Amino acid sequence: MAPSKRSSYDGVAVAVPITVPYVRYATEGAHWFIGRALDALVRGAGVAKDDIDGLSLSSFSLAPDTAVGVTQHLGLSPRWLDHVPTGGASGVMCLRRAARAVQAGDADIVACIGADTNHVDSFRQTLGSFSNFARDASYPYGSGGPNSIFAMITANYMRQYGATREDFGRICVDQRTNALGNPNAMFKKALTLDEYMAARPISDPIHLFDCVMPCAGADAFLVMSEARARDLGLAHVVVRGAIERHNAFSDDPVMVRGGWLQDRDDLYAQAGVGPDALDFVQTYDDYPVIVMMQFEDLGFCDKGEGPAFVQSHSMAFDGSFPNNTSGGQLSAGQAGAAGGFLGMVEAIRQLTDQAGPRAVPDAQLGLVAGFGMVTYDRCLCTGAVILGRSA
Repeated sequence: MAPSKRSSYDGVAVAVPITVPYVRYATEGAHWFIGRALDALVRGAGVAKDDIDGLSLSSFSLAPDTAVGVTQHLGLSPRWLDHVPTGGASGVMCLRRAARAVQAGDADIVACIGADTNHVDSFRQTLGSFSNFARDASYPYGSGGPNSIFAMITANYMRQYGATREDFGRICVDQRTNALGNPNAMFKKALTLDEYMAARPISDPIHLFDCVMPCAGADAFLVMSEARARDLGLAHVVVRGAIERHNAFSDDPVMVRGGWLQDRDDLYAQAGVGPDALDFVQTYDDYPVIVMMQFEDLGFCDKGEGPAFVQSHSMAFDGSFPNNTSGGQLSAGQAGAAGGFLGMVEAIRQLTDQAGPRAVPDAQLGLVAGFGMVTYDRCLCTGAVILGRSA
């Protein structure tokens, strides 16, 4: 039986892109970063805190609290609440759920926030309790954590499709170029392909610049009706289409494709455009191999053609295929679950003329992809949204 036809996201606005500046380590907890993000959202929208009647939240280091605990910490009393513990897919998922809440009249203004702290030892502790499946599969062999997992995924992709380290390096180098125009990026120095190639190995074939820098921070945005956004005088974007998929292609021995491939036709049909109509993409970039998979699975090239695609394109903000114009996590940093919001916030900035020196010229449409919750040989969650300028 074919899936039922998806309702459109007409009438929904996304506005007020917020970043609480990233720092390498923090003594404050996740609650502090969430509070800073909420304060910035309220100030940016020119509304009272009590006007925020919906909250969608993603955070790893918030535990043992969840979103409902945050309402007491911050003095909120929302009539719609969601906790989305899906890491790099959480930005897309929070937006989709908040949009439907607004359309249904369950909330008027929803704050979507991804935030995490990073204490000196918190990253190791997070990894140790991240997934029972990954822990049970990898620890008996003396290997744990995402670097070894994605080294296996990367090596498998290289064997199967002939990708080289230079191909992945092109992604990292162009993203660093983009980061130089982002005042919130952790990395402030240009990266050359020679420097990328000479970097120390971490878990073969992954080297230093294939890895994100864990940090603390927050990213956030508001979801409301277009009518409300216009009344408030807010620059905003509209949702042209959105998808999500979990545990796709589970029979693949090792991940070489994600759920985007299963649902991309639906995504473009919702938006009424094809991949060629997009002015930029914000891929989820915990490792460059995953960026390359998204180029393929979202329809910019065929499966296995990712290496040739990156060889033939500049992925800088002013290049032929702008990707991760903020620098992405590989150059801006990964503030835990905020990494799933980074691309969304950047896309809103690009489409509302708030991207500063890294602006994509005359951008009208952009795609944001999400990817999260690594187990042993794959990530379980994928999603994507197409955003457009408001009329």
